[in-house]
Amino acid sequence: MTEYRSLGSTGLKVSQLTLGTMMFGAIGNTDHDDSIRIIHHALDSGINIVDTADVYSKGESEIIVGKALKGRRDDVVLATKVHGRLGDGINQAGNSRRWIIREVEDSLRRLQTDWIDLYQVHRPEPDTDVDETLGALTDLVRQGKIRYIGTSTFEPGQIVEAQYVARERHRERPVTEQPPYSILARGIEREVLPLAEKHRLGVLPWSPLAGGWLSGRIRPDGAHSTSSRAARQPERHDPSSSENARKTRAVLELTELADQAGLSLIHLALGFVLEHPAVTSAIIGPRTLEHLEAALGADKVVLSRDVLDRIDAIVPPGTTLNPADAGYQPPSLTDPLRRRRIR
Repeated sequence: MTEYRSLGSTGLKVSQLTLGTMMFGAIGNTDHDDSIRIIHHALDSGINIVDTADVYSKGESEIIVGKALKGRRDDVVLATKVHGRLGDGINQAGNSRRWIIREVEDSLRRLQTDWIDLYQVHRPEPDTDVDETLGALTDLVRQGKIRYIGTSTFEPGQIVEAQYVARERHRERPVTEQPPYSILARGIEREVLPLAEKHRLGVLPWSPLAGGWLSGRIRPDGAHSTSSRAARQPERHDPSSSENARKTRAVLELTELADQAGLSLIHLALGFVLEHPAVTSAIIGPRTLEHLEAALGADKVVLSRDVLDRIDAIVPPGTTLNPADAGYQPPSLTDPLRRRRIR
């Protein structure tokens, strides 16, 4: 029987696995009927939370989800996100009031629903006042178009700022954070997860299989099977880089550990993420029914203290082996002009 966890301080109960739908549409499974079958199988298996985003295949993922939830909408906690670029116009992206108000209407239309349960800001935008963002989201809650708000891949200081501004300005406060988290990317253990516990945030980690690294595709000799992700994100997936070579070595050790524990590598990886007290539900992103089946049942996995200690020895707590897996780098690091006086 599926066990459900409280979503932060809300009254919602959600399954320990979240169905992520990034791989439904042009960049993954282009067969809408097959994608819908996968969604239905996930729901029939006890998953009750579905996560998507407006930018996934430029809205196609939301369209597929909308088709799949016909007649089942009331049983599903539906989450989507806003921020990413969806046009060439200078204002067709970001966290401004203008874009949020416009884009929520498009998401509602694509999802064929009157409300979104959890509307998340997909990435931070330091140049936009967080009060503007929270103000727009608060208005949408009061209009009944969204129920709760959340953030994704926010830095620790940004999480705290959003909580502070919400309290001081009487805005709706974010009730969830969706960060990257896996055995290979443990950086959020330093501050994000402790902050989530302090502020009673629900945590919905993305990429618990490290973008496929922990799916079993690396062979015992260290060779990598072909992956379309390598072309899209070479910094995360090119096995020749020193950072990814470290990941390969870790995966080989983790594969051996999983075998000794009588688990699949996928179940070891998901079980590890779900073990953290701050984590609510891990997002799985299947492209095929086989991918989904391989992940189901991970919420029943209980890792022994010995296994967890051995994972810590392979990848120490708080360590992200490749910084590219952190999901976000602030402009203060990526833009040299923000670090230099102009003379």
